Amino acid sequence: MLKNKSRKPIEIKIATVVAVSAILHDADPMALEAALQEMTGGVADFFDNEFAVIDVAGLPSERAAIDWPQLIGLLKKYQLNAVAVRNAPAEMEADIIASGLSIDNVSAARQEAPAPTPAPAPAPVVQRVAASTMIIDTPIRAGQRIYARDADLVITATVNNGAEIIADGSIHVYAPLRGRALAGASGDTSARIFAASMEAELVSIAGIYRTFENGLPPEQKGQPAQIRLSGDRIDVLSLNSASRN
Repeated sequence: MLKNKSRKPIEIKIATVVAVSAILHDADPMALEAALQEMTGGVADFFDNEFAVIDVAGLPSERAAIDWPQLIGLLKKYQLNAVAVRNAPAEMEADIIASGLSIDNVSAARQEAPAPTPAPAPAPVVQRVAASTMIIDTPIRAGQRIYARDADLVITATVNNGAEIIADGSIHVYAPLRGRALAGASGDTSARIFAASMEAELVSIAGIYRTFENGLPPEQKGQPAQIRLSGDRIDVLSLNSASRN
């Protein structure tokens, strides 16, 4: 039997990989473990084996050397798979690479210098990352992940528990939102999440998370709502006209 010689043993193609940012403000392992334990609330599959990019820009300039294998192991314990380090100074790079991580230099290219203004604006300027819209008309089942790259995401069917929807822009769900929704995945802090029936397990805007392990307040559960970022806080606001008046 002749073998198909046109078939190569391996092919390399560009693929889209979604990763969360693990932004360090402290490198002490005990402090990090305590923070992760509090964040996850002891839920074993809180992060569900996400890829993670470690961001060290927030660490103090005078700090002890980072034990990279220990840090990688700690994140792995909480189902975060570290793949790269962002904003690493040159003196860190050798140890990072020796630990099997990559150096992420992509984020710096995305920053744009703000336009000069004569005075501070009275309100924040809305920045749009999304240039298009992805529309999904079918239910998103548990275990499914939808990613709208450089786009807003519109879903007209239920997002079930255990499902994950991600967009670089805003997310609109015209049905019950019961899974995890992550908007502004590329860092757009102006992105928002809108749901016709708010029942989410977790929401995120530009990497800032909020979970609802204790459930939503009765006046918000199952009601139309929007999620937006206010500083470092995730706000859930009612879209019910009676609640706003």
